Amino acid sequence: MATVTKAIIPVAGWGTRRLPITKAIEKCMLPVGNRPIVDYVVRDCIKAGINDIIFVVNKGSTQLQQYYTDNQALNDYLIEVQKQDMLDLAHPPRNVAFHFVEQNSNGKYGTTIPVALVVPHIKKGESVLVAMGDDFVYNADGSSDLANLVHAVPEGGCGMLSSTVPQDQVSRYGVIDFDEETGGFLRIVEKPSVEQAPSNQINISKYVFNYDMLVRIANHAQLEISGEYLITDPISQAVLDNVVVTVVPSKGEFLDCGNVHGWLHANNLIVEHQR
Repeated sequence: MATVTKAIIPVAGWGTRRLPITKAIEKCMLPVGNRPIVDYVVRDCIKAGINDIIFVVNKGSTQLQQYYTDNQALNDYLIEVQKQDMLDLAHPPRNVAFHFVEQNSNGKYGTTIPVALVVPHIKKGESVLVAMGDDFVYNADGSSDLANLVHAVPEGGCGMLSSTVPQDQVSRYGVIDFDEETGGFLRIVEKPSVEQAPSNQINISKYVFNYDMLVRIANHAQLEISGEYLITDPISQAVLDNVVVTVVPSKGEFLDCGNVHGWLHANNLIVEHQR
């Protein structure tokens, strides 16, 4: 079991697939039920033993800071109108420290960049949980697949969550390729055709990284390349250097809220289960 107390949650970006609403509301703050998307990720992190959460946000962003800070005026109002039973809903999670690192939206982009920005704040020898903030895994029993991931990864090791999707949907995701002899993680094939997909297990951007992997990610961000800096590139390179990455299949349902159909499905599922 890995010892992990810190999480990095990248939430920067313009959310162009959800325009025009993302002009005013950050994508990760769009509601699923009565909570923003990112709060499901945060609460899963807390169930995994995380007490230090670092958000990577757009420069000038304030919406997450407001959500994860106590609103004293609201608290006073709830007390005044005798709705003290709602105070727990208004309070941010207890015993968790929230930090915010800004990312320049006009600079380098891709999943490598926000993680690399946080690496200087991580101590040598530490492992961290990394979870993108616009999707989550839902378990109706209240369990956390992020906790399962942390538990399954050996101390000082690396791992990732996977989810199974219908074969006709594989071209939307990074698909995991497994070694035919050992069954271990080999690489991630980004958005392959249905015919060329090596499996129907996809990478859902939920990781445990040790410090050495974080350094690889930071070094990758320093390269000068054209286009997107994919975090899967330094991961795949590490495997070529004999680094073992444990793949942990998720038990719950992966809810991709980055597109409107996925977001509507997530709302329908959550609201139905909250009845």
